[in-house]
Amino acid sequence: MSPEKRATIVASSVAIVLTIVKFTIGVASGSVAVLASAIDSLLDTLISVFNFFAIKKSEEKADENFHYGKGKVQAIAAVIEGTIITISGLYIIYVAIEKGVYGTETTLLTPAIWVMILSIVITFGLVQYLLRVAKQTDNLVIKSDALHYQTDLWSNGVILLALGIVHYTGWEIVDALFGFGIGIYIIYSAYEIIKEGVLILLDRALDKDVVKSIEEILERHKEVNGFHWLKTRTDGTINFIEFHLVLQPNLYLIEAHRISDEIEDEIMALEPNKPWIITPHYDPFDDSEINNYMATKKE
Repeated sequence: MSPEKRATIVASSVAIVLTIVKFTIGVASGSVAVLASAIDSLLDTLISVFNFFAIKKSEEKADENFHYGKGKVQAIAAVIEGTIITISGLYIIYVAIEKGVYGTETTLLTPAIWVMILSIVITFGLVQYLLRVAKQTDNLVIKSDALHYQTDLWSNGVILLALGIVHYTGWEIVDALFGFGIGIYIIYSAYEIIKEGVLILLDRALDKDVVKSIEEILERHKEVNGFHWLKTRTDGTINFIEFHLVLQPNLYLIEAHRISDEIEDEIMALEPNKPWIITPHYDPFDDSEINNYMATKKE
């Protein structure tokens, strides 16, 4: 089993346990903040299960129908995950406003406080594990999961603070206000997840620093007279690159192949833990203007 799949199983298991405990205390105590956290944990469970199947699908090899594989399933999963998180944030805001209007009382404060302390400890351990897997695999889905559980960590801390204030002051409005704030924070955190997924689906170029490093590799090779049409993108797992190399017109094909191999080895060393698909094209002269004209020519 891949580290990515294992990470989603661990995250799902943790989320299931937290959901059961939080829902029990949240409903019994009437705390909006704890109930909001329980709903968030329930969504965590559904998202982590969904992520498992998304990763499984993205790991399928290229075939006759999908020549580049199915890596973008991860980006689709990230957009769906961010959307679900946004909806949960809106619901939490609704419940918080409802409590602020009707002023329901929070009970079982001591058990609720201990549940949130337990939740913080468990979530912290899960975040560290997911961050380690994300760093190891550079997987977008795991990065999104790690980011989401990091927001859970902060929201759990805020909830604990709210329960403490209600416990010592009796100000029920604090629970509603903190629940409202958590809803806003959850929506804000979902924005980055959705944005990253959408940009991958739109074939955004690799990071500017990586593109600049690739350009420097192409420029400094002594047997390359120039290059153009450098294009980069990623599907969240694999980096795709293509470029045109301007070489000596009378160069043997085997020599041109050697030059491109040397360049590809340097490029792949930029991110050695990530797969690369590099497609060079050989030109005897700089035909970038012709290529640009053909690419923009109207029918």
